[in-house]
Amino acid sequence: MKKIVLVLAATLFVFFLSAQTAKEKIKVTDLLNVKAINAVALNNDGSKSVFTLTSIETDTENKGEFKYVNQIYLVPTDGSSSPKQLTTTKEGSSQAAWSPDGKQLAFVRSADGKPQIFLLALDGGEAVQLTKFRYGAGTPKWTADGKRIIFSSNISLKDLLKDSVLNPKKEIPKWPYEKPGFDNNENLKASKAKADADGNIEEIRAYLENNVTDKKAKVLNKLNFQEESTTSAEINFTHFFIVNAQPNATTTELTHGFYRYASVDFTPDGKQLIISGDIDSTEHPDRSLENEIFIADADGNNLHLLLGAAGKRFSNPSLSPSGKWLAFQSGQTSFVDVPVLNIMPLNGSAKDIITINLDRNKGNLIWTADEKYLYTNAQSNGGAPVYKINVFTKQVDRLSDYDFGANSFDIKANTIVYAKTEASDPYELYAADAQMKNAKRISSFNYDWLQTKQLSAPEKHSFTNNKGMVVEYWVMKPINYEAGKKYPLLLNIHGGPSAMWGPGESSMWHEFQYFCAKGYGVVYCNPRGSGGYGADFLRGNINDWGTGPTSDVFAALDKTVAEGWADTSKLVVTGGSYAGYLVSWIVAHDHRFKAACSQRGVYDLNTFFGEGNAWRLVPNYFGGYPWEEKAKPILQRESPINYVQNIITPYIIFHGENDLRTGTIQGEMLYKSLKVLGRPVEYVRHPGGTHELTRSGNNRQRIDQMLRTYEFFERWINK
Repeated sequence: MKKIVLVLAATLFVFFLSAQTAKEKIKVTDLLNVKAINAVALNNDGSKSVFTLTSIETDTENKGEFKYVNQIYLVPTDGSSSPKQLTTTKEGSSQAAWSPDGKQLAFVRSADGKPQIFLLALDGGEAVQLTKFRYGAGTPKWTADGKRIIFSSNISLKDLLKDSVLNPKKEIPKWPYEKPGFDNNENLKASKAKADADGNIEEIRAYLENNVTDKKAKVLNKLNFQEESTTSAEINFTHFFIVNAQPNATTTELTHGFYRYASVDFTPDGKQLIISGDIDSTEHPDRSLENEIFIADADGNNLHLLLGAAGKRFSNPSLSPSGKWLAFQSGQTSFVDVPVLNIMPLNGSAKDIITINLDRNKGNLIWTADEKYLYTNAQSNGGAPVYKINVFTKQVDRLSDYDFGANSFDIKANTIVYAKTEASDPYELYAADAQMKNAKRISSFNYDWLQTKQLSAPEKHSFTNNKGMVVEYWVMKPINYEAGKKYPLLLNIHGGPSAMWGPGESSMWHEFQYFCAKGYGVVYCNPRGSGGYGADFLRGNINDWGTGPTSDVFAALDKTVAEGWADTSKLVVTGGSYAGYLVSWIVAHDHRFKAACSQRGVYDLNTFFGEGNAWRLVPNYFGGYPWEEKAKPILQRESPINYVQNIITPYIIFHGENDLRTGTIQGEMLYKSLKVLGRPVEYVRHPGGTHELTRSGNNRQRIDQMLRTYEFFERWINK
């Protein structure tokens, strides 16, 4: 009998292997098949959920191109039927919000080139345009009585100055505009002078202003002049408005002035507003990094400060259903920080604040109807678990594992619905009870096509580094791995530096699987400085972007090599953004790799301060600016460009041509230096590409970058 069982087990194992082998490997073009789920929202009884699905489709108007399309879907949470597509227009739709009675959705769609709010009755009929706001409208939120909708709009300083409705008194900012030579912002006052290049000084100024309007010149006076893909002299403000939930209704402003607001919500009785924003009349908005929380009358007047302090950010306010409690997060203006979760009585004071110990970067804060619990999600240990917090005992319970991410979720009644990312599927929708038990999959957007694919499962490991920190890493073996054979091994490094990778993070799902399909092993880790492990771990690379993190990723690599299946003559390394920096640091200090790839990296911290819009990384991580004596030696020591003469590894460097987060000069400096030195280097620029190219950029360019990386590695590992 025992012999029969063994034979049967062996037969089943062989059948399993043959079934796996019969499946296809992941292809580079499978990138186009991945559908992303976000903006999950439940109706009040938890029986139905809406969400936004992002698909990649052929762009019929541009040969060989692919476009992103967002559409809204509806699904019963009991899984009794498949998700139903609610919107179909080519402009796409997103940001769906339930009416309190569950009979309508408010959502955002482009109309005449601007985002506007539409209403869709769920008992049938076409969507109806609600707003025709001249500046556009987004982020709809219903009032508790279901009669009105709050929305946001992005408005420029130039428009606010001349808008007779929003600025009827023709006021100007109280904070300094910082145009040199003008006192009291007098240059912002309306002028009646006619443009004349040969006229008096006022007429010359009017002529020059016309040149700016006609885009013949950009005049920069603000500190944050670099956007993601271009430079801009314009200052913009997010303001909030309210409109009756009926077409052609009048729009009324809720926030006022030349300030930036983050959120607005009514108290449940509709009598007051909770407003989050930065209202500082003494500092230019680019210099003021604080954020405050206010309470105001229902029309936005009589603003009263609830929470605010110099050097602090108070954000993400969330009112309990009765309006008795206010949950919020607080932290420092430096972003090398993990905000603290707090709860206080709305009518209380600072002494009444309850602090919750959850040392992770938290997402949305959602109250239960009985006000006993708060739910939130947070990147942690390679996943994005959902946490349940007892408001009164301060107990924090993690409801889901670290091996997947609940990256968008909502909870109502006893039902939680979440978009799940895991190693076997980048995005799928699941429903469970309030304890995240009895989970069931209620969508098949990626599940179905993945049934025909072979996938590599990440194996989790950890070690303790020289700072006593536990560092986690994951190893993915090649598809069709055979014991006793040797394989190329790719060390893949994340950026940020405060990002976090793991099975619950979706951005690298396809790239990892693609390289495994091509016969590579992949190892990645979360070195010191990564997010997802608390404030101390996050600050572990301050004044040390190179040596310390390198020792962590090398430990993960060495431990993987020690497993015995990696071909040490075929090691390659890649990474983007901060990881592009770290790759250049590594190959300048170590020569074990056969080839290397850096994407959109930073290589000289001094010039990065000048050309990148993420320039605050310099003072936040290195304690000063390039001209300050205390910072000079640190920036010199930590800049990979200063070790470029030591780089002999074959190197491919990528940079998007419109990437202003890190700046294109970074890539040019590294490439030109290596070219002068006669080293094997190739430089690839993607026209129009921004820092987000590999995540949400042009899909041909995303495929191009992955293929070029693979092709470059193949050139060298087979020599």
